[in-house]
Amino acid sequence: MYFKFTFCPIILLLWASLSFAQNVNVVIHGAASIAKTDDNFVCVTLDWLPAEKCDYNQCPWGKAGILNLDLRYGALINAIKAFNPLRIKVGGSLQDNVVYKVGEVSSCPNFMKREDGLFGFSQGCLSMERWDQLNRFFNHTGVNLTFGLNALFGRNESQTEKGLWIGDWQPQNTRDFMQYTISKGYKVDSYEFGNQLSGSGMGAKVDAKQYGKDVIVLKNLVKELYAHPETQPKVLGPGGFYEEKWFNTFLEVSGQGIVDGLTHHIYNLGPGGALNGGSKDVSRTFADGFWYLDQMGMASTYDQKIFCRQALIGGNYGLLNATTFVPNPDYYGALLWHRLMGSTVLAVTKESDPNLRVYAHCAKKKPGVSLIFINLSKDRSFNITLSEAKPGDAGKPNYEFVGKQNREEYHLRALTGDIKDDIVCLNDVPMVQIDSEDITVMDPKLVDASTPISIAAQSIAYVTIRDFEARACDSEDITVMDPKLVDASTPISIAAQSIAYVTIRDFEARACD
Repeated sequence: MYFKFTFCPIILLLWASLSFAQNVNVVIHGAASIAKTDDNFVCVTLDWLPAEKCDYNQCPWGKAGILNLDLRYGALINAIKAFNPLRIKVGGSLQDNVVYKVGEVSSCPNFMKREDGLFGFSQGCLSMERWDQLNRFFNHTGVNLTFGLNALFGRNESQTEKGLWIGDWQPQNTRDFMQYTISKGYKVDSYEFGNQLSGSGMGAKVDAKQYGKDVIVLKNLVKELYAHPETQPKVLGPGGFYEEKWFNTFLEVSGQGIVDGLTHHIYNLGPGGALNGGSKDVSRTFADGFWYLDQMGMASTYDQKIFCRQALIGGNYGLLNATTFVPNPDYYGALLWHRLMGSTVLAVTKESDPNLRVYAHCAKKKPGVSLIFINLSKDRSFNITLSEAKPGDAGKPNYEFVGKQNREEYHLRALTGDIKDDIVCLNDVPMVQIDSEDITVMDPKLVDASTPISIAAQSIAYVTIRDFEARACDSEDITVMDPKLVDASTPISIAAQSIAYVTIRDFEARACD
């Protein structure tokens, strides 16, 4: 293993030191949490798009699609393993074009360019041989898997309304696919029903009442085939744009206990920033992290459980380069979030300055608090002093926090100072892999806790303070383990390759008196 470590240019450090510095007091409200995320909040997608997907005179997908991706590359394997585990959602634009070659389906066509096809492509196919390969890969890398199902199977496009697909969803192909998956022991954490079919849709849409009825069919199918509740995958939907009326109708029709998670898509950069593979000049550069990490920070404060990035690999917006598998700058930002930011979200207040974004969570799996600072200013740095809001002291000054342990700091910035650079520096060390498939080690810089936290212009920093004792973080590492209450008249069922503890309260053993 060989890493080449060179320091970022000194001239940039001198330039940063000459920029205007503003003192800012940041108050952490640690008495109670404001939201909770899933432990695996960071999520990425793998898409079906083939090499023939071309837009704006470029074809950025190459062999990164699910059916073409070479799963043997050590760089790809190690990039996923570094998260331990990484949540991956298999799906995307063409998932409602995919049939599964199992059961009554005998032919298995490849995606072909077709003008009148959904998103310009014909129907494609997932063979069970490829599904086997993918699951060996997922098992080897420890992936937490969400699989996007074809929700248009059996429907036809309306002759009177363009883009509207009508008729009942036909579940037989999905049934056969699930039965095969179960027979092989493959683990699926959740199934998502369809892609971008809600509201006005994108390429295709389904009426809200019809979708609600069909998702009930899916839920019943999952409950039938996965007999044990503890192994049942979750059912998610609709995986499209949020339109209030459509969502309300769908939820009213489906009712309680059907959908385990509500999913929606956002294009907060507009079509040019994310549609058709993203922007070749921005999406794979350091600049992209300013929206990506800020969006994750905002989403977590609104009790969003999971944030899925399009995509792990493929297009211009992949976290990994589509041909070399080398991580793009956003990969390192996502990995640091996953390792440092726990699931308990804390409120933060500060002096108003739109160029500085701050988010705080309980530290992940260790004591303390982790923060992310995002400095959007071109020429202004910030010197941060932390204060702690004490409960019951409304109207009184907050208490400045003075730690005794060194802070752990991870400062990210562009190599050349140009935020459109595709190489990121961590604590002034370029994240460059030379002759190695391993992910570059990311060690923190230890800083005297009595000094202000310095955030350079156009930079991003993660800071962990181990001796910041927020009351809301006391139970961060303890997962509640409630029992499942089972009718005592039924046999005790122990699944294959499992362990079970069973307590019987009314079993009166004399030795226990």
